[in-house]
Amino acid sequence: MIERFHDIAAWFEALTPQTLNSAGLIYADSAHFADPFNDVHGLPAIVRIYAHMFQNLDQPRFHIARQVVQGADAFLVWRFTGTLRGRPFAIDGASALTLDAQGLIADHQDYWDPASQVYERIPLLGAVLRRLRRKLATPDS
Repeated sequence: MIERFHDIAAWFEALTPQTLNSAGLIYADSAHFADPFNDVHGLPAIVRIYAHMFQNLDQPRFHIARQVVQGADAFLVWRFTGTLRGRPFAIDGASALTLDAQGLIADHQDYWDPASQVYERIPLLGAVLRRLRRKLATPDS
């Protein structure tokens, strides 16, 4: 299984609009995908999420930093980079993956903080969220 997860990580790192049509080699037809903005079932819905990403971002890329594999489960730590409206961005996160008996992703859960990595970058909203974060933080943290 470890080798299969290495192949999956390589697929994510090489993902482009042209390679998106090979998602069926990575995801099961009935796979579940969830992140802070999406919660979908089925390969067509997952492909739409990635297609939407390519339509709205310039040069989006996943950089896999670490993999922890145990049987049919893996945890990938990644950095997602790209450009949005001419501004570069980087989002750090992780994915919990579970493979089915055929070695395809059956469940994909992404974990990352949209408040600090997206919302706080929005002009008025960001100022409010940063102030709230400071107010809620433990002193001297």
